[in-house]
Amino acid sequence: MPQLHLYVPEKVADRLRKQAQAQGVSVSRLLAEVVLREVGSGWPPDFFAHVVGGWKGKPLARGPQGKLEVRETF
Repeated sequence: MPQLHLYVPEKVADRLRKQAQAQGVSVSRLLAEVVLREVGSGWPPDFFAHVVGGWKGKPLARGPQGKLEVRETF
């Protein structure tokens, strides 16, 4: 997992420590939750509708897959 470094004023750091303690989590955990909430953890809304080279043809369909291969055991 990447590690990021963040510099904030002392007053902000104090508030972060107090808030993390009140929630029973580490400051790192609290900051990670804030970042995920702000940045998001999934694709932006309508991402695939606007992506360059997005599919513009007929809907894709999965063809027949055939029978399951039977293999020898060890």
